Amino acid sequence: MGHAHSTDVLIAGAGPVGLSAAAELRRRGVACRLVDRLPARLPYAKAVGIQPRTLEIWDRMGLVRTVLEAAVPMRGQLIHVNGSEVARIDLALPPEVPYGFAALPQYETERILEEYVAERGTAIERGTELVSFAQDADGVTARLRTAGGAGEEVRARFLIGCDGAHSTVRKGLGLSFEGGAFAEEYMLADVVADWDLPYGYGVRASHTGDNGSTDDLLVCIPLPGPGRYRMSMLVPPELSTRPADGVEVAHGLEGGRVPRLPDIQAVVDRLAPVPATLSRMRWASVFRISHRIVDRYGEGRVFVAGDAAHIHPPTGAQGMNTGIQDACNLAWKIALVVRGEAGSALLTSYDAERRPVGEEVVGRTVRHATRGVESDADDMETVMLREAQLLVGYRDGPLAGPPHGPLDAPQPGDRAPDCAGLTTPVAAYPLRLLDVLRGLTGQVLVLYAEKGTGSDLAEATGAGGLHTVTVVGRDAPPGTPGYRDAAGEFARLYRPDGPTGFIVRPDGQLAARFPLSGTAQAVSGHLAALSRPAR
Repeated sequence: MGHAHSTDVLIAGAGPVGLSAAAELRRRGVACRLVDRLPARLPYAKAVGIQPRTLEIWDRMGLVRTVLEAAVPMRGQLIHVNGSEVARIDLALPPEVPYGFAALPQYETERILEEYVAERGTAIERGTELVSFAQDADGVTARLRTAGGAGEEVRARFLIGCDGAHSTVRKGLGLSFEGGAFAEEYMLADVVADWDLPYGYGVRASHTGDNGSTDDLLVCIPLPGPGRYRMSMLVPPELSTRPADGVEVAHGLEGGRVPRLPDIQAVVDRLAPVPATLSRMRWASVFRISHRIVDRYGEGRVFVAGDAAHIHPPTGAQGMNTGIQDACNLAWKIALVVRGEAGSALLTSYDAERRPVGEEVVGRTVRHATRGVESDADDMETVMLREAQLLVGYRDGPLAGPPHGPLDAPQPGDRAPDCAGLTTPVAAYPLRLLDVLRGLTGQVLVLYAEKGTGSDLAEATGAGGLHTVTVVGRDAPPGTPGYRDAAGEFARLYRPDGPTGFIVRPDGQLAARFPLSGTAQAVSGHLAALSRPAR
């Protein structure tokens, strides 16, 4: 074996999830190594949907502008059954949500994240595979193998497995991966269609047989580039492949039974809502869909995230986004532990918070894949907010403080809403709360006082050493320090019960909500909870 090296965190897998973990760690000054067995980034548009909640997270990272320049909007979906339009779904969200739905090929998402990580001093070690690992009370010893066959032993404080549905890390931990697979097989293709359909709309066209079951299906998601779509459809018998474990696409571009452009064209001719000629196919493949989830998201100093922890139907573009949020949830906690600002027991909250989310996503996507989105009993606004992952919350989690104020207002564990219309005497334009929080890496103390005066506000500022953001009402006296809630949006969305304080976590969730007079006690209690030693 080669010489042993040391790092804070070893990340296995450099897809969107592993890159997100590295990005969040590096921007907090935590050293990491990022290894991937593939020699180069794959040019396949596997995961393409970007949810508004992911864009908010990337905004906090200072990454969102680059994404917005590369992505295209997802405005809705046209649904056709047996040649007739039966529904047109508009992906509408409340006006206070800063971002809409977007589409971006996975290879572009990976490129943007890879460049972000490289700017912070970490390069992907390509052609390097995690072979095995062992952990003890102080760290993890991992064995790597490079493309040339050379071995290396690495000592890390933590190991994160973002290595996909066939995860070495998951298998090494002995985690169960219970679930099943759908019998149907599908084709994927990245092609250009010359139809004239509304910009930014996807297409779902199907044929229903006499028994009411779907026997033919075409789903098209717009991609960047004129007329370019990622299309998926049921596979014909002559292209059926051997069953594969997991949802990873079995790319066969070097040979075998790979779909050709005429195979894709034949489905479009049968099902497309308007005639279209396809061209410029970049790639195509056959795949199956599984639904599985681990029994726990980690053990000791080793964790799994993304497809290594949960796989499910691609309905609603939930998988990659859920994995990215897994990575962000875990990374900020590891960073606090590495810097000595929290006890290692904080890391047990990763499983407690994220596994219920994974279970809900797996169950919902299976339900939608088999019975349709209409199987949800909620109103359409709630459905859209859930699909956008804006309703993900941890009210029942171990880090959520006690509720305060109206229970239907944002409470500890909920997403911290963005809001517009914050003004200062110097800026000639209003700001959003995301503008104020952008680039901050730690927890933020947000204080609200309508009049902007009083000893409680002065004493609360800077409590616990947290970065403090003060918001005052629009009628506060001129010259009052803080961001003025000129549009009344902060008060409307957060519904403060008098002078109120909030702690916003690094992942944009609320950690605490409390009366301003109790700021010191609330902050010290929250920080003490983070610092408990491992149980």
